[in-house]
Amino acid sequence: MPAHEFESDTTTDPLAHERAHLAASRAALRAMREDAQALDIRDVTANWVNAAVLQAQIDERIKSLADLAHTPLFFGRLDYLHVVGAEQAEGAEGEQFYIGRRHVHDAAGDPMVIDWRAPVSQPFYRASRKDPLDVGRRRRFGYTGGDLTAYEDEHLTDPAEAEQTSKLLQAEIERPRVGPMRDIVATIQPEQDEIVRSELGGTVCVQGGPGTGKTAVGLHRVAYLLYAHRERLARTGTLVVGPNRSFLHYIEQVLPALGELEVKQATVEDLVTGQIEVRGTDEAPAAVVKGDARMAEVLRRALRSHVTPPAEPVMVVRGSRRWRVPAYEIEEMVQELLTRDMRYGAAHEALPQRIAHAVLVRMEQAGEAPDDRVQNAVARNPAVKAAVKAIWPAVDPAKLVLRLLSDPEFLAEHAAGLLTEDEQKAILWTKPARSVKTAKWSAADAVLIDEAADLVSRTHSLGHVVIDEAQDLSPMQYRAVGRRCSTGSATVLGDLAQGTTPWSTQSWEQALSHLGKADAVVEELTAGFRVPRDVIAYASRLLPVISPGLTPVESVRESPGSLSVREVALDGLDAAVVAACEESLTHEGSIGLIAADARVPALADALTAAGHTYLSPGQETTAETRLTLVPASLAKGLEYDYVVLDEPAAVVDGEPDERTGLRRLYVALTRAVSGLAVLHSAPLPGELA
Repeated sequence: MPAHEFESDTTTDPLAHERAHLAASRAALRAMREDAQALDIRDVTANWVNAAVLQAQIDERIKSLADLAHTPLFFGRLDYLHVVGAEQAEGAEGEQFYIGRRHVHDAAGDPMVIDWRAPVSQPFYRASRKDPLDVGRRRRFGYTGGDLTAYEDEHLTDPAEAEQTSKLLQAEIERPRVGPMRDIVATIQPEQDEIVRSELGGTVCVQGGPGTGKTAVGLHRVAYLLYAHRERLARTGTLVVGPNRSFLHYIEQVLPALGELEVKQATVEDLVTGQIEVRGTDEAPAAVVKGDARMAEVLRRALRSHVTPPAEPVMVVRGSRRWRVPAYEIEEMVQELLTRDMRYGAAHEALPQRIAHAVLVRMEQAGEAPDDRVQNAVARNPAVKAAVKAIWPAVDPAKLVLRLLSDPEFLAEHAAGLLTEDEQKAILWTKPARSVKTAKWSAADAVLIDEAADLVSRTHSLGHVVIDEAQDLSPMQYRAVGRRCSTGSATVLGDLAQGTTPWSTQSWEQALSHLGKADAVVEELTAGFRVPRDVIAYASRLLPVISPGLTPVESVRESPGSLSVREVALDGLDAAVVAACEESLTHEGSIGLIAADARVPALADALTAAGHTYLSPGQETTAETRLTLVPASLAKGLEYDYVVLDEPAAVVDGEPDERTGLRRLYVALTRAVSGLAVLHSAPLPGELA
């Protein structure tokens, strides 16, 4: 199925016809936007509140109708054999639909472009020769910038046409990258599309090696769910959780290209640092213990230890009457609340109402007729408030964690049978902080405080959460994210082989259990579309050590000469790395120089001395500056056309243990789309040699 390049601009030329349809579609989109801008709401709103709400909705509509100049308005066409969902006369032609990033209609309301998420668009991704789904022809379009420059036809029901890999699809995947992560909707594969369109109610976990399209699947899934369940998710909310700010900046331009504008993005740290500021760090052993799921039970015990059985009855004075609730009756109330396992704060609010109700029963027995106002007044009675303060006092989550990390006896009491003495010593502060404000909280401490806060008061749940690079989360971090979708669903994306934290995920079953989604479906993507075959095969030599049993990625991309491994003298390493970057810059696209964090300053000096400007991870490449200097710790999730990898041994040595170091190296080795140059002076790790 050859790609047809521009031949001649005549009425019989299909490319000219398609260009005309593109121009007409863009004009129709402009008209839709102008119609929205011209709406006058002065006579249809009853008050200024309604007017403000309606105007905000109109503004969102106008924003969604923007024509993204460098993003194809449509990228494919489906020629159906029959009229979709209707009877038709024998011999009549079927319908034709252009598939694109959003719906566009003409002045008469007839569709000119169909949203890629609509049911009628699904065969663009799913149709095959074995199952053509009533599609006679699938046409793909090639673009240069925003201009349509080529097309390619696939006749799914023609037995004479041999099945081939789409050259335009391959070109789109391999297209040089300049600027933010680009529109990827045209490259979704059938096995990915099945995950994208799975139901909202179910949680899906996607295990996929480098270049298998995990992030693409996650972003397409949230865009699809927002399309299919717009009203529900508008009420409950959606969230994309990424590993760091650089990564979130990298993907933030994708959702608008998929047709979505309002999806919140955050790191786990963003989610849990509402009460405190993270200013400290933990040694790896302490962080591992703090991230262990056993800490949830330690916190629960510590919180409940504040509940004290009543020692005295409660005496409520109203007017000339005194009402007595004995201690044993109040203790029954306390035990009932504890047995129900309510949130601590909810029980704190419920106890005075329970005591007040007992007083009202006595009033009624004495012939009075109290109502709810009397019960609320009794609940606010000083004697009741004093009793509740003594029995079930309010607890500040941050102060609770502060005490656990500062008081060895308090920690030992509530960690008994859960944490060993060595584990308790690992998380205790050597210099206890005086207050919540002066404490140098770590990221792991913030997660503990978030857990404690949820024990006190339930965390708000969203409708759907996408978690990318999930393999690096600790069990307690999974719990923190799980609270944000406790009544919703999640899409979990990751690669066990790329776990580069000491607490990284060992199995998806464990992770999903901590997330609160033990019944999630685990899907595995093994077809690689980004990393060249030679590069992924080289990196996969590490898999038996870093993640035994994991299926290696099989890349569909043959790119001879894409891998170069060179040994250089130590005193010439920096110069050789700069030269490799200069060689890479002779090619189109983005260049990533990845090095161990400790090596970054020296390489920065070498680049500057050679007259090269460079970017930091997350900054957008431009035509003038295409080189990014990337610390290995920030490389995950990023991709570059050409990668120069400096001193693999230093990348491994920069981590607390060899396995984590080799996983970090695996990540660094798999960031290239077109070519990888590995330069080393120290011996390569044995698995690569």
